[in-house]
Amino acid sequence: MGAVIINLNRIVAAGVAIVTFSLPVLAEETRLDVLFAQLSQAEAPEARKIAAEIELALSRSGSPAMDLLLRRGQDALEAGDLGAAIEHLSAAIDHAPDFAEAWHLRSVAFFKQERYGLALYDIEQALALEPRHFNVIYGLGVLLDELGQPDLAEDAFSRALAIHPHHEDVTKARESVTRDLGGAEL
Repeated sequence: MGAVIINLNRIVAAGVAIVTFSLPVLAEETRLDVLFAQLSQAEAPEARKIAAEIELALSRSGSPAMDLLLRRGQDALEAGDLGAAIEHLSAAIDHAPDFAEAWHLRSVAFFKQERYGLALYDIEQALALEPRHFNVIYGLGVLLDELGQPDLAEDAFSRALAIHPHHEDVTKARESVTRDLGGAEL
């Protein structure tokens, strides 16, 4: 009987640990759900603030080491050191393959190197992890336009605007593609 109680205690303790450690993940998902819902309904000034909160949340992996690799990759990308950016972001992806923002930033680095197949693959991975990532969808539109697919680019830009209606870069890109297609601007 004593062995049964000890095993039962261990099972209960394991269950409590699983629930306890799962709560922060569930809370972050809920927070992102709320922010994305607010973003689609917000007026322009408020939308910029909400978008910044979403971007900040997406840049946090839950691991200080992975967040550092992301920052180093982002810094290298901004400095134009695409090789270093890809190295840092690849390391982050290797250790945290569910970190959508690392996939996103590496897709940007690949795009800047004109390695479009690799950029498209990383976009696909990022969107599989976070399908509402409006900056990734915007990047997809830019890539499709670069590849001579303005109709698909326009679709991507429209999808990004459905999530973030006040994204200025996406709005300009969509207007440009729409003009190129010979359609009327909305």
